[in-house]
Amino acid sequence: MFTYTVSVVTGNQVFAGTLNYIYLTLVGKERSSDRTLLDKSWFERLDRGTVVSIDIHVEETLGELLLVKLEKEKFLINDDWYCRSISVTAPAGDCFEFPCYRWIADQKELVLPEGRGRLPQDEKLSILKECRHLELENRREKFRWNEWKSGFLMSIDANKSSELPLDVQFDTAKAVDFSLNAFKAAENLGLNKLESLFQSWKDFADFEKVFITIKNTESEYVMQNWTKDAVFGYQFLNGCNPVMIKKCTKLPDKFAVTQEMVENSLDRGTTLQEELKAGNIYIADYEILEDVQPNDTDPSTQQYLAAPFCLFYKNGQNEFIPIAIQLSRQTTPGEKNTVFLPTDDEYDWLLAKMWVKSSDYNIHQLITHLLRTHLISEVFTIAMFRQLSAVHPVYKLLIPHVRFTIAINTAARETLINEGGVFGKVDSTGGIGIEQVIRKGMQTLTYKSLCFPEAMKIRNVDSKEDLPNYYYRDDGMMVWEAVKSFVSDVVKIYYSSDATVQGDEEIQAFVQDVCSYGMKNCPNNGEFPNALKTREQLVEYLTIVIFTASAQHAAINFGQFDWYAWIPNTPSTMRKPPPTEKGKVDMKYIMESLPDRGRSSLHLGTIWILSQFQDNELFLGVYPDKYFTEEPAMEAIKNFRKKLVDVTKTIRSRNETLELPYWYLCPDRIPNSVAI
Repeated sequence: MFTYTVSVVTGNQVFAGTLNYIYLTLVGKERSSDRTLLDKSWFERLDRGTVVSIDIHVEETLGELLLVKLEKEKFLINDDWYCRSISVTAPAGDCFEFPCYRWIADQKELVLPEGRGRLPQDEKLSILKECRHLELENRREKFRWNEWKSGFLMSIDANKSSELPLDVQFDTAKAVDFSLNAFKAAENLGLNKLESLFQSWKDFADFEKVFITIKNTESEYVMQNWTKDAVFGYQFLNGCNPVMIKKCTKLPDKFAVTQEMVENSLDRGTTLQEELKAGNIYIADYEILEDVQPNDTDPSTQQYLAAPFCLFYKNGQNEFIPIAIQLSRQTTPGEKNTVFLPTDDEYDWLLAKMWVKSSDYNIHQLITHLLRTHLISEVFTIAMFRQLSAVHPVYKLLIPHVRFTIAINTAARETLINEGGVFGKVDSTGGIGIEQVIRKGMQTLTYKSLCFPEAMKIRNVDSKEDLPNYYYRDDGMMVWEAVKSFVSDVVKIYYSSDATVQGDEEIQAFVQDVCSYGMKNCPNNGEFPNALKTREQLVEYLTIVIFTASAQHAAINFGQFDWYAWIPNTPSTMRKPPPTEKGKVDMKYIMESLPDRGRSSLHLGTIWILSQFQDNELFLGVYPDKYFTEEPAMEAIKNFRKKLVDVTKTIRSRNETLELPYWYLCPDRIPNSVAI
């Protein structure tokens, strides 16, 4: 008689336990054990967070353990069970790990392969090949591509959260937490009291009344300093949307700025052309908003959009300041484009800057945030589930970085960007404008623009010497290198050569699915790899997937309340048209331009929710689920964490010297995945 000791771990999630009958069968290379019922002498034995151990006795050894079969049968009610993992100690003392980390619902049988990471070409036994094939066949039925809106990136085929595969739905704790945040937003921000505080905006002091309950260090700093040109410029380096600026070597044809206009802003005694040549001039160009239809969903409130140019100057004190703003792009003969300047009347210049920030806000939400982190991460996630088996090392590498991404995007399609959703109510690009901007943003979505170092080079902002104090770039590069080093370590463990990459049919199907299906509406999808030929290419690809879902999303999401809570600094919409002449703007015009109190309330509540870490947040490099079981892979994770600790120390040390610390890319504040 031989004994196999089996330990079964149930998850900690609410409702993870089960009252149902759970049967287990061990499958070895030579034979299988009998179907064995997990001991249920006490109901709580399979309760959440418990470990059940049983001994399975066999007449002959099973040989090398290959699979564990789990079967669930109804007892009174059919409830779901979340199995974390199973470990088996064989008679000779060898331990075999079977990671699970999934819900078992109605399926009659779940087969778990032994947990070592294996490429498809490594599978020599027909039983394991068949197991892998059936797993992916089942997943493709659950994870189907769908075109939510014409011209968008493809998404999951589900109209509401309850239709999602169980394993990618929010767990109960997360769902409740998200709902509580919405409640806290109403209570903590005092939004339900706004109307009693004031009936209409009279001046900026009215907005300060909101800050009784919502101020934090950063938002209070913004409230006190937002009118300063240096603070305005700083936000384009290290605010919520630090991706718009690029070095300007030649002025756009439609930009009517001249040397005479800006000479008072150039402190080196040089001309505009000389500063352009020297590399001290930068530009933010919002051409993408040209001809976009402003929000017309509320017939009682007309809303407006602009497609401005904003010219920046890195002056002799290394300040990054705006020196010229143009809000229109007139091409009609005889009409002039007005260029607003720091030397103009105070209100003219202030309103021009507010228009730029309002345009920036709308691009940030729809392109930088929604399209380039949420939607592209969903494409990677769906393709991963469709094409990579759970024993594939790349699946094990990516699974922590896709946590809740499909769920949060589905929720967004239900409540945020849907017809009548929050974005449509508070943003000037609401309504049809959302679709127009996303489709235009698709024109700029390229593979290289998702590669962080390349993105810096494309905008010619990669030099620390040329553009100092760009902490988003500096911290982003450190995190990118740490992620890339980790990915490289893992790839080298499982891929002995470039030929191994080429021979991996699952990884090739993964990138093909992304390119041909997920990105099929992207005009530049031909620039996305449809095959990988080298280990180097694989490392870059996987680094993009992980960095986008973790660091890039953190950089452009979690500062929203800091920078957007003071509404005059970044209006979500404008209720007056952009000024076309100087000397016509007064405080009354500015107040009538800003979002009304209802939109301000909804805007504040939304950005507060979006800026909160969850109670059970998992930060970069924190992997409580043990998908990898081999020592070399676990050692790679340890090294990754050490590198992230070093990056954190570097950022903390730098921040001690700053009046306004930059934390958004500090690894201990970067969640693993797009989950909010």
